[in-house]
Amino acid sequence: QVQLVESGGGLVQAGGSLRLSCAASGRTFSNYAMGWFRQAPGKERESVAAISWSGGRTNYQDSVKGRFTISRDNAKNTVYLQMNSLKPEDTAVYYCAAKYSSAALPYTSISAYDYWGQGTQVTVSS
Repeated sequence: QVQLVESGGGLVQAGGSLRLSCAASGRTFSNYAMGWFRQAPGKERESVAAISWSGGRTNYQDSVKGRFTISRDNAKNTVYLQMNSLKPEDTAVYYCAAKYSSAALPYTSISAYDYWGQGTQVTVSS
């Protein structure tokens, strides 16, 4: 089992920044690819960013490219999502997820992931 706990969400004005953190425990963190997903009210959960177990490969949804950065610190068992130039349409509950993987790939499919956090709310006001 892997336990994931997100933090760092909150209310921010459009154009502002937030940094989400996801702390993992329970298994060897560096064995897992990680992803950030979000779900807005009335919408399906979608991939925002993903990172391979090594951190060497990343993937971003087109709408966040150039604004969001995913990173990880395997020594701290933590994955981050730096969100800059936030827009009202970024408002959602953000979830981190972990996928056991020996391949150095980022994964964007929801069904690929084995473990999920409880989510953290991000609200961007206009």
